[in-house]
Amino acid sequence: INGADTAWMLISTALVLLMTPALGFFYGGLVRGKNALNTMMMSVSALGFVGLAWALIGYTLAFSEGSGFIGGLSRIGLRGVGVEAQGSIPHILFMAYQGTFAIITAALISGAIAERMRFSAYLIFITLWSVAVYAPVAHWVWGGGFLSAMGALDFAGGTVVHINAAVAGGILALIIGKRIGFGKEPMRPHNLTLTMVGAGL
Repeated sequence: INGADTAWMLISTALVLLMTPALGFFYGGLVRGKNALNTMMMSVSALGFVGLAWALIGYTLAFSEGSGFIGGLSRIGLRGVGVEAQGSIPHILFMAYQGTFAIITAALISGAIAERMRFSAYLIFITLWSVAVYAPVAHWVWGGGFLSAMGALDFAGGTVVHINAAVAGGILALIIGKRIGFGKEPMRPHNLTLTMVGAGL
């Protein structure tokens, strides 16, 4: 284990984690005032729900040995994930860093369904989606899956995070439909200062 690598990865993990509440500010300022809290909580709640799903089963499906399409169950519940080296950093830190990407990806989806989905339904959706969709795609690209074997490189999450969230958000938006009153009543952002704070973070 390399101390400098570990320190840098701790900082990087904290910064990616900070992006989730920052996204909450960004989205929260763009919606009407009556929906601001719900929209912000859609981002923040991903920290708990997706974070727990990642630790229990998502990590093993993404980063343990399995097929080209999905990992195995050898690390279910973080079995065997401790302070031993994973590359040049502790394994638990690698797991946490990857977990922050699972969290922000689920939170990104909330922007596509802002003001149009019940909070409880959203929580169920992102928890199940993070296991059934995010973890396998992460395995394809980062966990030794078939895209990785084909030489795919994804250093900033373009495939695993951004394309993944965009497809899920686009499909949800099509299924749920337009906001009630869209095109008939004004739906101005209620606080662009919050949006700028979120964008800055």
